[in-house]
Amino acid sequence: MTKPAKPCPICKKPRSEEHTPFCSSRCRDRDLSQWFGDGYAVPGRPALPEEIAAEVTGGKED
Repeated sequence: MTKPAKPCPICKKPRSEEHTPFCSSRCRDRDLSQWFGDGYAVPGRPALPEEIAAEVTGGKED
């Protein structure tokens, strides 16, 4: 038993093998634009710059 193919998350048309999980480069680019333009967000408080620096350096100080 095969599962039905999921549609494109942007326009709901059938997915393209070349652009999976999207149907076209246009929908892929629209999704990327949403990420760059803060259209998507992860819930929670914004990270403090010190917390980001600690993650990047692995907690080591110079």
